[in-house]
Amino acid sequence: MKLRTLTTILAALGGGFIIYVGLAYLLAPQSTASGFGLPSWPEHQGTGFLAVKGVRDIGTGLVMLALLLTGHRRALGWTMLAMTFIPAGDMTVVLSNDGSTTTAFGVHGLTACLVALTAGLLLRERPAAATAPASTSTSPRVSVPAAR
Repeated sequence: MKLRTLTTILAALGGGFIIYVGLAYLLAPQSTASGFGLPSWPEHQGTGFLAVKGVRDIGTGLVMLALLLTGHRRALGWTMLAMTFIPAGDMTVVLSNDGSTTTAFGVHGLTACLVALTAGLLLRERPAAATAPASTSTSPRVSVPAAR
């Protein structure tokens, strides 16, 4: 499998997955929040914070897919490298709030590693070789005889 194909698949899966997670936080916030790894989560009026997370996740995925679909692969690589901060930060939040160590490392830590790996692969890609454009000259070719 070519590197470009692999990075395209990883970036598309990453963007699609985080959109899915965001939608889950908007549509079923209480059941989705329990899988985040924290010992407790907002309830009643505090559930608006779960919607904020959902919107953040959807926006993150849309940025990734927009850069991928428009061919801005290097920008996508830098963006994903910066976005590695999000799951790494989530892991730190879970660990610092007596949350599940398994979820912190197994979900958030692994996600941070996969995002960083995809970013690194995207940044390692070399641009495709440009093909020479066809001649657009409208003047006829004149052959000059060689000097004798």
